[in-house]
Amino acid sequence: MISIEQIKELRDMTGISVMQCKKALEEASGDKEKALFLLRKKSGDIAAKKNDRVLGAGVIASYIHHGNTLGALVELSCETDFVARNEEFVALARDIAMHISAMNPEYISEDQITEESRAKVKGMFQKEVSESGKPADIQAKMMEGKLATYFAEKTLLLQPFVKNPDMTIKQLIYGGVQKFGEKIMVTRFVRFSVGK
Repeated sequence: MISIEQIKELRDMTGISVMQCKKALEEASGDKEKALFLLRKKSGDIAAKKNDRVLGAGVIASYIHHGNTLGALVELSCETDFVARNEEFVALARDIAMHISAMNPEYISEDQITEESRAKVKGMFQKEVSESGKPADIQAKMMEGKLATYFAEKTLLLQPFVKNPDMTIKQLIYGGVQKFGEKIMVTRFVRFSVGK
């Protein structure tokens, strides 16, 4: 039997509805960590279902680091003004702006990476891979791995969230989709650093 305290604790941790928390705890036989995993998995499924919805509202959030030499602006879009005015949605946008300041991503998602950028980075790793002495098929896999790792570090949605490295920014946004019931997307961002 799942207790009200367990449900409340999971709800306080995630902000997700009481019913969803109860179902996750029941499915996980009361195991909080397993329930969190199930909720994260479900958030991706929910986000995928809302992918074709139209974004009509959102917020611009900022973060200025101590010392006023580093900062970021991010536009976090959603479907309605109701969600855009929600304090938790604004806090999510601020967290993403803080993350951008700290991690300096170049792209929002993988689809923004141009073939020209891929070719340039591939050129950087070409000598190292070709001098490995491995067979061609192994070299191709090495190159794929190096490119995937390099671009994961440069792509906002693939980066581990600075406040919780166990989740990516994409998973953080999917959690917001699950919490608010609307499509949420980082539309654009800019990072500023004094002297750069």
